[in-house]
Amino acid sequence: MLEITPELQSSFPGLGVLELRMDGLIVRDLDPALESFKREVEERARRKMTSLNEVRTQPIFRAYRDFFWRVGIDPTKIRPAGEALTRRVLGGRDLPRLNTAVDAYNLASLETSVAIAAFDAEIVNEGSLLMRRAAKNEPFHGIGMVSADSLIGIEVVIEDQESKELIAVYPYRDSAGSRITGRTEHVLFMMCGVPGIEAAALERAKDFTRDYVGRFCLDSTSARPKAAL
Repeated sequence: MLEITPELQSSFPGLGVLELRMDGLIVRDLDPALESFKREVEERARRKMTSLNEVRTQPIFRAYRDFFWRVGIDPTKIRPAGEALTRRVLGGRDLPRLNTAVDAYNLASLETSVAIAAFDAEIVNEGSLLMRRAAKNEPFHGIGMVSADSLIGIEVVIEDQESKELIAVYPYRDSAGSRITGRTEHVLFMMCGVPGIEAAALERAKDFTRDYVGRFCLDSTSARPKAAL
């Protein structure tokens, strides 16, 4: 289970994650059933939140943005995950296609507004994960980055203490080294909580993640999705 330093617990009451381990996954580049289901979820999101003004006032998004400001991340430039997906869909764009596992948990994030992190559980050492404050000039190579950036020292990071590698800048970018690929079979998911987000919201995101990833990644063929929770 992830450990959080006393300094962070004191500075950010309510900071924490809800973990979910899923094993035996089959991750593919494309699943037509998942692509079809994405369109259903996108339309549901557009009916649920019809304007950008609603996005700005959504309580979970506001909680993430407030946290981002406090840890050196400008949320007007780097959007919280659920907000970025919602804005993309409201703008008329389809969700990105990466692989079936990532696409499935992105749907869970879109449905619940909760940011979800995911790591290849054969690469990270689950028993040695620590959430702490970043060190000044500490390097981090995140997904989509050409090379490592130097952190300014107020960010919140998750360190694999066994490998001494940072696996995430919390809660907005995971490490390239432990990302989910077509070779991944075991995944550690984290529902990312920050002050102002209730535990029930994280539980709901966990349920959606287990459901959607399970439907599209636990069998070689996908079953027809049920109605949303």
